[in-house]
Amino acid sequence: MKNILAVILRYREERGWTEYQLAERADLPQSTISSWYRRNIVPSVSSLEKVCTAFGITLSQLFAEGENGADSQQRLIAQWARLSKEQQEAVLTLIDKM
Repeated sequence: MKNILAVILRYREERGWTEYQLAERADLPQSTISSWYRRNIVPSVSSLEKVCTAFGITLSQLFAEGENGADSQQRLIAQWARLSKEQQEAVLTLIDKM
């Protein structure tokens, strides 16, 4: 079974987010996220959906992490999250012209 907590940790660290920052972006209490790791608890589906929304990914992308073509998609998503709104708009404009 996939270690979903390790996947969440990797996504969080790629973005340079603390547990608190993830909690804010996912609209979850920071204590909830912290307890997942302290107790080694798999988050509920509704919590995972909120985490995925914060990361800008789907549940299937979260679970597909490290499988087949998902690596390049995840790299792209991680890089996208680091861009400013203006940079994101520039990338979208470039893609539209391709």
